[in-house]
Amino acid sequence: MIALDAKIYVAGHRGLVGSAIWDNLTSRGYTNLVGRTHSELDLLDPVAVRKFFDEEQPEYVVLAAAHVGGIMANSRYRADFIYRNLQIQQNVIGESFRHNVKKLLFLGSTCIYPREATQPMKEDELLTSPLEYTNEPYAIAKIAGLKMCESFNLQYSTNYIAVMPTNLYGPNDNFHLENSHVLPAMMRKVYLAKCLNEGDWNSVRKDMDLRPVEGVNGTNSNDEILTVLAKYGITPEEVRLWGTGKPMREFLWSEEMADASVYVLLNVDFKDTYNENDKEIRNCHINVGTGKEISIKEVAELVVQTVGFRGKLTWDSSKPDGTLRKLTDVSKLHALGWQHKIEIDEGVRRLYEWYLKGICINHQHHG
Repeated sequence: MIALDAKIYVAGHRGLVGSAIWDNLTSRGYTNLVGRTHSELDLLDPVAVRKFFDEEQPEYVVLAAAHVGGIMANSRYRADFIYRNLQIQQNVIGESFRHNVKKLLFLGSTCIYPREATQPMKEDELLTSPLEYTNEPYAIAKIAGLKMCESFNLQYSTNYIAVMPTNLYGPNDNFHLENSHVLPAMMRKVYLAKCLNEGDWNSVRKDMDLRPVEGVNGTNSNDEILTVLAKYGITPEEVRLWGTGKPMREFLWSEEMADASVYVLLNVDFKDTYNENDKEIRNCHINVGTGKEISIKEVAELVVQTVGFRGKLTWDSSKPDGTLRKLTDVSKLHALGWQHKIEIDEGVRRLYEWYLKGICINHQHHG
């Protein structure tokens, strides 16, 4: 176990997962957590990272910092995704080694698996065939990170563990229509359509003030707001979503991802991640997910039901669907002793409550 006063550095402590890991550690009684915002410490700068490690001397490190984005960003800024992520990993893992960090937890993503991976995807599917083209640079950076952990362990007997989460959703999610993930984007669209459907312009304006869409906010005219929302398939009568709704997805509540991460940090060592009889030790990373999948269409219907929208849900099949299945095999994680508890219907309800609370609180501040 890790002493409650041990110094733990959480890199990326403001992000979706990093913030949840920070809260999870705090709730378990850890009192000596260290975090730095991007403006306080640029992880791309090796000199700054070395200076930070020299001064703080963390005993444990959670590497949850990454340069991330959706499909659009991944295909447009390919160099940024590979260069920045490799650089962050290089600096943080390298300094962790140089400063004899007792244990490091590295967070990746299940996009490391091949596009045509056998479903559900076991850890051994890694590097068996080509990656999805759109996020190949990001995936390669993450693969390099987990291989770096594995290689340090094999050469230097360090204790660096890599976990690969599935699609996450939860508090602090990104609800910006232009570049958010599927579930939060869907929830916001349905919510705005519901407000329009009920003629609740006050709520529409509050929402647009908090997260403007293409520069349009609550101070714009009704017509301007209706026009920009229609571009995203949001009208008083219907919500129009991309694709056919057929693809299957697995969703994990971000606070549970944090719980699994902290569980691994506290209870799992490198020696627990492979069989000692293996001639070649590889794929020591651990998938983190629910092992359950639901179609995009079913999720959308669940959101409509939770939000209480009385209009129609339609699908634009001229738009791309993306991969049809992306399910993780989580038997390794289960064998190590952790399982999820929050099912998708409860998660969607919690996300909606969090979303509404955000609008109210922010409006009071501005009010």
